[in-house]
Amino acid sequence: MMTKNERQAIIALIKKQVVPAIGCTEPMAVALCVAKATELLGTLPEHIELRLSANILKNAMGVGIPGTGMIGLPIAVALGALIGRPERGLEVLCDCNKEAVERGKQYIAENRIHVALEEQDLDKLYINVLVTAQGHQAEARIKTHHTHFVWLAKDGQPVEEHGQACPGGIVADDESDDDLQITLHKVYEFATETEVEDLRFILEAKRLNEAAAMSGLRENYGHQLGKTMCSPLGRGIMGDSIFAKVLSVTSCACDARMAGAMVPVMSNSGSGNQGICATMPVVVFAEENHNTEEELIRALIISNLTAIYIKQTLGALSALCGCVVASTGSSCGITYLMGGTYEQISYSVKNMIANLTGMICDGAKPSCALKLTSGVSTAVLSAMLAMQHKYVSSQEGIIDDDVDQSIHNLTAIGSKGMDETDRFVLDIMTHKTNQAGC
Repeated sequence: MMTKNERQAIIALIKKQVVPAIGCTEPMAVALCVAKATELLGTLPEHIELRLSANILKNAMGVGIPGTGMIGLPIAVALGALIGRPERGLEVLCDCNKEAVERGKQYIAENRIHVALEEQDLDKLYINVLVTAQGHQAEARIKTHHTHFVWLAKDGQPVEEHGQACPGGIVADDESDDDLQITLHKVYEFATETEVEDLRFILEAKRLNEAAAMSGLRENYGHQLGKTMCSPLGRGIMGDSIFAKVLSVTSCACDARMAGAMVPVMSNSGSGNQGICATMPVVVFAEENHNTEEELIRALIISNLTAIYIKQTLGALSALCGCVVASTGSSCGITYLMGGTYEQISYSVKNMIANLTGMICDGAKPSCALKLTSGVSTAVLSAMLAMQHKYVSSQEGIIDDDVDQSIHNLTAIGSKGMDETDRFVLDIMTHKTNQAGC
């Protein structure tokens, strides 16, 4: 039986990990760190030195920066210094406009920004920013989570103590999340037995991500995967089924976000794409399946909390594509909307892990919409099989009889087993002749 304190802790965890973000979270986290260092300095930096982990570099090289029409880190760094609002967390560049972009381009042209790879194996998510001007310097450091500041200093002296609240609402060195032990059954129990009014906040994810999907349908963003599926050609091939609508709407939202649309999305575990993938398939299926609002709310909680649970052991960044995590969540939510039991939800998880494990992350970019669509299509198929009590057994591959152990097998592969793959992917990306961004 879940205690009141456990329920409150899980609600706090969801509200901490499911937050609005404008643009890809890796360059936004870098812009946030720059903005905070600039605020500490008290004036516009003459020079900005950045040391970034390989995974931050990988995810920031090819993605559009909202409101700029540009891709890559330099413009995000420049705007973080020029107009960044650190109190807005991952919406740090919410004041971006044409004038700011032109100032940013000039700032870049003056060679004020230097980006380097952090060679030490400190953390897969690591950002260190040193800004200097008029004989003074300020330093800000983010580690482990996108808004988790672990060091703030001016002229070498710390200006905030560890444990104080930092921008974005994250508390440095707060290990309370690690103390909260989640299992898939606890996810199900929480989502199905908690008073629905206590869960209603999750509908904000529906509102934001639906708006992003509509933006992707209106404009020509990225590879226009969502619009293509909605076109006469797409409808002629895929029809007008629930399946087709789930894929197209999810893809539209991703198209907009990856191309740099100036629209907020509700992220999950530090990723807007994960937030989209954990939300939109469930929203569309519930609408098409005529589920009640309460059923939708509980399904969204199942989906988002499952993604959070998996990311607890996988880590914020890894070699494993985040769509594997988020689409596993959405498969659980869809199974619930189909009338599935906990047992059938666990089947859907096993089917997902058996299928998608090994999908690499080669950075954030417009083609992420293709990967999200692959993940979501697998989510629907896995749910369909689960409802028929068909699932991948422990005699096959990395699947275990215990669903939680199956999840831990997945995260171990993604966080440790694929480390060499991660390094190899980054090496390919940084040695291409046609590099864009940084």
